[in-house]
Amino acid sequence: MMSRLWIRTALVLLLGAMLAACSSGGETRGRMTTAKAGALPAPDTTAASGAYEGATDYRIGAQDLLEISIFGVQELNKEVRVNSNGQVSLPLIGGMMAGGKTIPEFEAELAKKYSEGFLQNPQVSVFVKEFTSQRITLEGAVAKPGIYPITGRTSLLQAIALAGGVDDKLADLGGIVLMRKVAGKRQAAVYDLREVRRGNIEDPQLYGDDIIVVEQSGSKTAFRRFIESMPILGVFRWF
Repeated sequence: MMSRLWIRTALVLLLGAMLAACSSGGETRGRMTTAKAGALPAPDTTAASGAYEGATDYRIGAQDLLEISIFGVQELNKEVRVNSNGQVSLPLIGGMMAGGKTIPEFEAELAKKYSEGFLQNPQVSVFVKEFTSQRITLEGAVAKPGIYPITGRTSLLQAIALAGGVDDKLADLGGIVLMRKVAGKRQAAVYDLREVRRGNIEDPQLYGDDIIVVEQSGSKTAFRRFIESMPILGVFRWF
C-alpha cells in the first residue's frame, strides 16, 4: 500500500516538472534538447540488467545472483545469492560483504581473503548472473501496476508482460511514457506500443529505476497533456 502511494507521489512530482517545461515560454524550450529515436542514453547509474559484462561501475545489490570462480580451483567455484544484508557465504572464508561493492572491488577483496592462508595468488572472477536488485516501476493501464525486479536484459514489451499486459479496455497504446534520469535530469519518451510490436520503432532496453506509465484512452490527465506535447513517436526531450 505504501509503495503504491510512494509511486503516485513521485509521479505527481515528475509531472509538475514535465508540464512546467512543456508549458514554458521560448526561453525554457530553448534549453531543452532532443535525441534521435532509439538513442535514449543509459541512466546515471548504468543500472541495466544484462549490460554489465566487463562493466566496472555496477554495485552489487541484495538478491543478486553471483557466479564466483577461482582459476584452477574448481572446488571453490560457486553460485551464491546475496542476502538481504548484502552478504554471501563462501567456502573456506565464510561470510563476506558483497552489497554496495563494484565487481572489481569484490574480486580484489575475495582474492585478498583467499590468499590469507589458503591460496597463493588466487585469480578470482565474479559475474553477476541475475540482477534482481534492479527494479522498474509500471503504472497506469496495466493489469498489475507495481515495482518489478528485472533479472536479465529486459525490453519495454517484456516489462509490460511482467505487469500482466495492458488493460485492453482502458489502455491508450499510443500513450506509453518511459522516464529515466540521465546526467542529473529526467528524460522522457512517448511510445506507440502498436508500432513497437510491428517492429517499426525500437523496443527499448530498460534500466533499473526506469518508470513506465501506460496512459488511459480518452483521459484528461497531466500525462495526456505531456503526451500531446511530444512532437513525434520516439523523440526524447529533457525536462
